[in-house]
Amino acid sequence: RGNQHQTVMSALSLMALASVGHQPVDTTVEAEAMRKVVDFLLRDERQTVDGYFGNSDGSRMYGHGITTLALCEMLGMGVNKVQDLKLRQHCQRAIEMILRSQRVRKHAVRYEGGWRYTPSSGDADLSVTVWQTMALRSAKNAGLAVPKEAIDAAVDYLKRSYKSNRDGEGRPTDLNSGFAYQPGANPEYATTAAGLLALQVCGEYEAAEVRGAADWLLELTTGENARRRKSFDYGHKWVFYGTYYYAQGMQKRGGEHARQARQLTEKILLVNQLPDGSWISGDGQERSAGRIYSTTLAILSLSVRYHYLPIYQY
Repeated sequence: RGNQHQTVMSALSLMALASVGHQPVDTTVEAEAMRKVVDFLLRDERQTVDGYFGNSDGSRMYGHGITTLALCEMLGMGVNKVQDLKLRQHCQRAIEMILRSQRVRKHAVRYEGGWRYTPSSGDADLSVTVWQTMALRSAKNAGLAVPKEAIDAAVDYLKRSYKSNRDGEGRPTDLNSGFAYQPGANPEYATTAAGLLALQVCGEYEAAEVRGAADWLLELTTGENARRRKSFDYGHKWVFYGTYYYAQGMQKRGGEHARQARQLTEKILLVNQLPDGSWISGDGQERSAGRIYSTTLAILSLSVRYHYLPIYQY
């Protein structure tokens, strides 16, 4: 309730509940809520005949990627075989939409392999691309038909978004840098965290871009400059969106990266939880997205230790 993007906010809520161990098959109030959410997302009016989830609530390809990811994560958790079959059918249609959108002729080579706001976009950005990439990976993990070439192309786009000069073999020479919103731009907290997680989900755990981004994030959030300038706090630009990726991506990196990121995530979020259990962003632009958005991302950020969602087990 209370937000115009009902499809995608419901999908985020579904993942948040699953991330702390709730399943639709349980006999709890949380499970009942999850079953209702799944039924809601599978209504005919939520998804167009060609598989698109981003139309009915105006959430565009952002919403489509998130909703597809959430439903793919539910495969195998269905209440019964009938619902599980219906989930697979809706998910496969949604995946086919993502694949068609990726194949749209792009305006420039640097955009190839990525996605942007609409299925017919001729350019791409990292933020939208990450959600589609994670949805593809989740679907593939669940046994749906996903061509390897599609994930490979997405990985190539993500790597092009890493800010660095390249050597003669195309490898980045700056191993302490981050990912930008679009290739050639400067890296930021949220986009670097997003790129870090997405590449790891695709199996690129030791890619130079992954190592460089993890180190860049560690310095940005916990280094001496961060402490002196107090440059990273609850009011940071897109703090919830970035921290969702940051918490997951740094956890996967392990070691000091995981330890420091977990401490910072808890420090930022726990003291800012409201009495009713919700969160609202301290960043003015992000604040307009509402409490459901902030609360779901906070739960997903704090629950990384549990690994209940299949997408984060890889």
